[in-house]
Amino acid sequence: MKTHVKALVVGGGAVGNGIAYHLAKAGWDTMLVERDELTSGSTWHAAGLLPLFNMSYATTHIHKYSVDFYKSLEAETGLNAGFAVVGNLRMAQKAERMDEYMLYSSVAETAGVYHEFLTPAQIKDRWPLVRTDDLIGALYHPQDGYINPADVTQAMAKGARQHGATIERKIQVDGYKWTGSEWIVSCTRMVDKGGNLVASEEKFEIRAEHVVTATGNHAQRTAKLLGIKIPAIPVEHQFIVTEPDPMLQEYRKNNPEHPVLRDADAKWYVREERGGWILGPYEKGAPARFEYSVPDSFRADLFPLNLERIEKEYMDFIHRIPSSEVVGLKDDFNGPICYTPDGNPLVGPVPGLRNMWIAEGFSFGITAAGGTGYYLAQMMVHGEAEIDMASLDPRRYGSWMTTEYAARKNEECYDHVFILHHPDEEREACRPLRTAPVYDRQKALGAQFGQVNGWERPIYYGPLNAPEDFDHNSRSFRRGGWWQYAVEEAKAIRETAGLIDATAFTKHVVKGPGATAFLDWFTCNALPKVGRINLTYALTPQGTTRTEYTIVRNGENDYYLVSAGAWTAYDADYLRKCAEDKAPEFGYIEIQDVTTQWGVFALAGPNARKILAEVIKDEFPETALSNKRFPWLSARKIELGMCPVNAIRVAYTGELGWELHHPIEMQRYLWDLLLKAGEKHGMKLVGARAQNWLRQEKSYRAFGNELGRDATPLEAALDRFVDLSKEFHGKQAMLDLGIRSKCVTLLIDGPADTDPWGKEALIHQGEKIGRLTSGGYSVAFGKQIGMGYVRPDLAVTGQKLQVRINRALWDCVVTEDSPFDPANARIRLDG
Repeated sequence: MKTHVKALVVGGGAVGNGIAYHLAKAGWDTMLVERDELTSGSTWHAAGLLPLFNMSYATTHIHKYSVDFYKSLEAETGLNAGFAVVGNLRMAQKAERMDEYMLYSSVAETAGVYHEFLTPAQIKDRWPLVRTDDLIGALYHPQDGYINPADVTQAMAKGARQHGATIERKIQVDGYKWTGSEWIVSCTRMVDKGGNLVASEEKFEIRAEHVVTATGNHAQRTAKLLGIKIPAIPVEHQFIVTEPDPMLQEYRKNNPEHPVLRDADAKWYVREERGGWILGPYEKGAPARFEYSVPDSFRADLFPLNLERIEKEYMDFIHRIPSSEVVGLKDDFNGPICYTPDGNPLVGPVPGLRNMWIAEGFSFGITAAGGTGYYLAQMMVHGEAEIDMASLDPRRYGSWMTTEYAARKNEECYDHVFILHHPDEEREACRPLRTAPVYDRQKALGAQFGQVNGWERPIYYGPLNAPEDFDHNSRSFRRGGWWQYAVEEAKAIRETAGLIDATAFTKHVVKGPGATAFLDWFTCNALPKVGRINLTYALTPQGTTRTEYTIVRNGENDYYLVSAGAWTAYDADYLRKCAEDKAPEFGYIEIQDVTTQWGVFALAGPNARKILAEVIKDEFPETALSNKRFPWLSARKIELGMCPVNAIRVAYTGELGWELHHPIEMQRYLWDLLLKAGEKHGMKLVGARAQNWLRQEKSYRAFGNELGRDATPLEAALDRFVDLSKEFHGKQAMLDLGIRSKCVTLLIDGPADTDPWGKEALIHQGEKIGRLTSGGYSVAFGKQIGMGYVRPDLAVTGQKLQVRINRALWDCVVTEDSPFDPANARIRLDG
């Protein structure tokens, strides 16, 4: 057996074999080890469905790749993967469900996923066993279906071997040790004894330059061995198999197999199985299991059934397919399926560790296995994937994550598989958890909260004393009940002033003898002078955008970095690893995550200076906030009442304004001070949704939307923040990529009741030429606004395009960058 390899994959389910196949195909010397038999984890009892439907741009690409890839496996390996291309019919009982399908349709169009919409009459005509009198339509994918999980796993395993990979079974990994250049992986040979899998006396080591874990239900054991947190915990999933249905058998004499049927409003899927049906419900109350570890005795085992828990879903199945009422139950399963708190798997590098990768937390592992292998192999071999994989990055969860949080959120995620996934959805479980000191004050003033990286932050301010379910009932795929509140907040910032809580911002201090040389190499813009700030970007080795930073220079070698609140651990890990790599060249670099030490309020609007003048303490208060003493894009230490504040003259809304970074323990004092001062100047409290609209009026790019690892700063049209006169990380790669697409801002003449969400396709002369990455409503222009990427030749001011909203095409036009106040006169206003 080999003891030295380029890449070691731990875990022999569908995901692990998909990774081994693609790494081996890329030319890496690859080994896969499995503690039992291939497919002995969740793979063996999976229903094998291959749904293309997904609201995530990245995950849609992953699923599409898998579906296409599985169809090619037999020709390559000679093994039939058992792919039944029967299609997938996703039904809708209500108009709002069709709204969801129409929004998904835009995502599918941008990713090239074919789909159709069917009427109830068309459904009944093609599949007469399906009751349609209470349906309003369906979304149909004719190109997917279901597959035999064991067969597709074995086919990928054979393909991996054909490309040179080694696969070893009955090997348990017991430890990982990093030497600085490779991993030493401690292993034990496992043996069958009395029906149990037990450790033998044979122990050995495997050395690997890279390790990937795809350990499924055993993710918590993997986390302990690596000394990290992995919020992947299984939840029980039941499905039942019926006896043959005589009416189905009669239908099949002259007709092809039914598609996989999904009644999302009833929370189940159904497919044919040997003349009968398989029913898989997603019910309330399914518990998380194996929160700390999987018992050694649990192999290809199942949990006791709880059929009472799925009684409602079973009755809804009979309602939808009446012929099933007289059919008995033949078999049933209750097995563990891994989840994560947001439903997306964890795919990518492990924080704090080198050359360690994980692929864990797959609730749709069969669907994702091929695509995950393809894109993860790109990340490992080439440094980045061709799509932005940040939404799946393991570092989207920070060290605040706990077992209890993950388990309860994973239960919620299971229960939410078939709920309406509104774009403005905010899930309730495990909240509030991370709160700023002013949380209770904000709540008392009508704040409705969203969650970002565990932090509660106001997304808008609704009515005082609103019922607990106010925000839940305000959600919509169109303009929800919250929309008018956000409009008034946006108007306040444009007309008077608004106060935004931005405490969740990620904040790092970078200092030390090597700090200046390091940051000059690490970011693409020139560094600011002492007391000034710059907007800049850290690039990937491939030249795409890794992180956006506002850099405040406090001293010659003392910097304060502000970045997106959702990505604290993600930013911290990359920053620290790069600093470690460059310290021998540049000198000592100290990096501190100070996110929880500093609160942030953003005060913006024409009256912002007047409000601060009410409370500033300065020897010459009448000039303290003037352009001469406090110019735009500068930072100063000021005192507001008794609160010391690190103030930055910048505003994400494009108005006169300041970010007020303050000691977190003084936040309530400062809040009360600002609210009292703002009363006579028309100041309103403003949430994140209005801010998101306002920043689009200024064409300010947002990380995770316009900015990501699939586009360069030059493609994002951020040339003014790229200093090509200096050398920086990723510079040549950025130049070599060229301009494949270009970021633009568009004003849209859209429907009266719906704004774009940033998922929509952009069309020119009937051809898809780009997609929106952000969308919303502009109070300045009185119409919809969006940002996105288009073909470079169409990124011209005045270019007329169309955007697809609710399946219809609406006219839009490319505007100049920063269509609102393009000269920045308002933000530079003196006083």
